Amino acid sequence: MDILEFALEKEKISEESYRELARRAENSGLKKIFIMLADEEAGHSRVIEGIIQDISPVLVQTQVLAKATNIFKMIRNSVEEFDFATDELEVYRQARDREAKSRDFYQQKSEEVEDSLEKEIFARLAGEEEKHYILLDNICDFVSEPECYLEDAEFVHLQDYQA
Repeated sequence: MDILEFALEKEKISEESYRELARRAENSGLKKIFIMLADEEAGHSRVIEGIIQDISPVLVQTQVLAKATNIFKMIRNSVEEFDFATDELEVYRQARDREAKSRDFYQQKSEEVEDSLEKEIFARLAGEEEKHYILLDNICDFVSEPECYLEDAEFVHLQDYQA
């Protein structure tokens, strides 16, 4: 299996993992975030498929962190109660760690490939996976201490990385 096929498989697994997390999420805001992440991973798959098919794909830089900030603000303003199972945090940590591995994989591949388009795509995918990592890290903080997390009206953890 070559690099692109491997990357495509990783993206499809990530997409399905996020769709499963969305199905299991009881909090409506987290459900929206997981659906958003699944859709992003599907977009990454399309980009990689474009490279495989020798089509010049375009990877659009997403606003995932800005959208997530808005969702957290919506959660803060809702009357929804927070009751997270202890095993949920571990699942989210595992997802966060998968994003770190994906980020590192794409960064490494961007340094290894010769083709300038592939180099750029891999570097941008690494950047998108970094955003996912940051978002999941914030979800871990939220799940571990929802009231404290939501008290921070600025969501500084996310705003630092929205560029």
